[in-house]
Amino acid sequence: LFPYGYEECKATADWLLDHAPVQPLVGIVCGSGLGGLADMLKDQKVFSYSDIPNFPQSTVCGHAGRLVFGTLKGQPCVCMKGRFHLYEGYPIEKITMPIRVFKLMGVETVILTNAAGGLNQDYKVGDIMIIKDHINLPGFAGRNPLCGPNDERFGTRFPCMSDAYDRKLRQLALDVGQELGYSHFLREGVYCVLGGPSFETIAECRMLNRLGADAVGMSTVHEVIVARHCGMRVFALSLISNQAVMDYSSEDKANHEEVLQTGEHRSQQLVKLVSTIVTSVDQHRRGESTKSQH
Repeated sequence: LFPYGYEECKATADWLLDHAPVQPLVGIVCGSGLGGLADMLKDQKVFSYSDIPNFPQSTVCGHAGRLVFGTLKGQPCVCMKGRFHLYEGYPIEKITMPIRVFKLMGVETVILTNAAGGLNQDYKVGDIMIIKDHINLPGFAGRNPLCGPNDERFGTRFPCMSDAYDRKLRQLALDVGQELGYSHFLREGVYCVLGGPSFETIAECRMLNRLGADAVGMSTVHEVIVARHCGMRVFALSLISNQAVMDYSSEDKANHEEVLQTGEHRSQQLVKLVSTIVTSVDQHRRGESTKSQH
């Protein structure tokens, strides 16, 4: 009944550790058009999803379907080029299975990126939004990756989500963004997930904006819930790739090509931001371990 349980995840993690050059401490998930994040890894070893035991396959243009191991300024990382979405027809446990594999490989911090529609009227296309909280709309209807029997080896039955997005990492990103001169396009806000694949209607965009959502997309939240369930630190970014249509007189229409183009336009800055954060995470971690030794 649950083919994506602890034993399957452990078998996949063990297989990857046997074949990978490093044991990763940071796991990165690349969103639509943001696969360039994986290209910054040194001493790469690349696995196609189809070669990894028990692993799902990605079916979306702009999602490559490869797992990349390597180091980023000395920090061992694993990067997913291509993620899985509810609209591809996968069971929700399978979408989030790679996150549990990350945990069982020794990953401590997960960095997730996505392309999202801007609901906040102050946001512009090309802005990068640090996610401070989320609204899990499918969860209102009972679609949560933790439904079903709970395995205590991963985490507790009722995990807290009020601190899902690590406050220190969010502050670090704002500080790093300021140093890099990115403050004018760096935002902090609330991400709302929908099932997709159809883009949102005007009425839906208006509703979500009134509910307090600054951006809307079709990913990330399920992965965050699973990552927090098994005790990993989470940091997430949305690239605002299109402005959600809120006005019936508008001629604008959301489309996937626009999403991919914005990814290309901002990718270098996003890569720089994430790589600087990863380096700082390593320094922070070393500081913590030094403190615990004294």
